[in-house]
Amino acid sequence: MPQAAPPVRIVAEPVEGMDIVHDDEDIVVVSKPVGVAAHPSPGWTGPTVIGGLAAAGFRVSTSGAAERQGIVHRLDVGTSGLMVVAKSELAYSVLKQQFRERTVDKRYHALVQGHPDPLSGTIDAPIGRHPQHDYKWAVTADGKPSVTHYDLIEAFRAASLLDIKLETGRTHQIRVHMAAHRHPCVGDLTYGADPTLAKRLKLTRQWLHAVRLGFEHPAHGGWVEFESAYPDDLRGALDIVKAESA
Repeated sequence: MPQAAPPVRIVAEPVEGMDIVHDDEDIVVVSKPVGVAAHPSPGWTGPTVIGGLAAAGFRVSTSGAAERQGIVHRLDVGTSGLMVVAKSELAYSVLKQQFRERTVDKRYHALVQGHPDPLSGTIDAPIGRHPQHDYKWAVTADGKPSVTHYDLIEAFRAASLLDIKLETGRTHQIRVHMAAHRHPCVGDLTYGADPTLAKRLKLTRQWLHAVRLGFEHPAHGGWVEFESAYPDDLRGALDIVKAESA
């Protein structure tokens, strides 16, 4: 009989650059830096949102698996931006339901290579495990339904800045859909971005930021919305793209 995997330990250490955007009795909203996972997982030894909150003295909901308590949604390690974490049991159940029902407004800004055609549109393509590489995802016939809406913010010579709304929340969804659309996120070498462009823009990760998050507050039901500014690496890359297009 196979042995059960050992439990993942939560390491409570401060997370450099993780800002608390909002805090009340039911929720805490953070702006997650790049290089930070949402929660501990096998094989990940780096910082986590849950560990950072624990180190700062926050108490979160006990619902969910031990290493994921309070987590109602996630961001990739290589993606920065807004995350909400449930502090109360009520918040956990209400927010999970909102994410299931797709009523949460999740907005991202992405700098993608080239110019999408059309400049605004919807990508509706199922996403599943990549058939050759287990660390990647891909558009596959037997994947889960996945819908991404995008609108052009500004077009530059080498790239386009997009406002993206997720209707579903698959792993790597924006990265997979934009790559399948032949316009990968700038700097996203895993999904086919140009390494020369990434180097010129001094990027070591995909240009993708969870810029806005809106939902009904689990305690009072009113609509709340939060925003997060671009981190320095993304802002610097965007400034170079703008300067080259002038």
